[in-house]
Amino acid sequence: MARLNSKEAETILYQRPESMEARPFHFCPGCGHGIVFRLVGEVIDELKIRERAICVASIGCSVNSYEYFKCDGLESAHGRAPAVATAIKRCHPDLVPFTYQGDGDLAAIGTAEIVHACARGENITTIFVNNAIYGMTGGQMAPTTLLDMYSTSTTAGRKSALAGYPIRVCEMLSTLEGTAYIARVTVNSPAAVRKAKQAIKLAFRTQLANLGMSLVEVLSPCPTNWRVEPVKAMDWLAEHMLPQYPLGEYKVIEAVAALKKEVGNA
Repeated sequence: MARLNSKEAETILYQRPESMEARPFHFCPGCGHGIVFRLVGEVIDELKIRERAICVASIGCSVNSYEYFKCDGLESAHGRAPAVATAIKRCHPDLVPFTYQGDGDLAAIGTAEIVHACARGENITTIFVNNAIYGMTGGQMAPTTLLDMYSTSTTAGRKSALAGYPIRVCEMLSTLEGTAYIARVTVNSPAAVRKAKQAIKLAFRTQLANLGMSLVEVLSPCPTNWRVEPVKAMDWLAEHMLPQYPLGEYKVIEAVAALKKEVGNA
């Protein structure tokens, strides 16, 4: 085995983003929120927007997000993060507000907020984490819970006759004229994490270019409430969530496509 010289041995390959606080994540083992937080932190660093970024958290597993980012942040009422981010952006157009929301928040009590923010074409960015269940409040059914999926409020599995069908947020919001960039990604593999970061970065760049509303949906595991081991949760996501929520870019307006091509989404 070749030995590293002193210069190679001191090379730092991976470290905490400068925009992240030096504190352990409080999330359950195997939860995807920690991965998504890191990706957002890396993007903030790379775009050099830490002094302008504003994290708007809502209720749920995202509620403590402002404790991890070294940018300004605040907590909105349940589901109201897009409205708060809208107010910030309209009062201070030079700032870069982003909402960090879960499916129980954005797709349930906050449905009207995100729909109308997209319809108005607000120049803000939303990171939407979808783990198909209410994570923090006890594992109840969310609007994105799969058919026949167990939750504490659907103990025999979700049935369409009683609870309707899962909501596909990206497909719905991409039909609104005010949206500029809508994408769905996941974090269940290293390759998927890299693609997720590219989408998150493009969403922020969309806002920086004043092109309109951008949203990235991130499919994320919730081993605790899915009642599976962390490693198996990644497989469960791939097997059950991906067929219901296909990955991809659902809305890329021409100006965003040009922006993406200009620098190769670096």
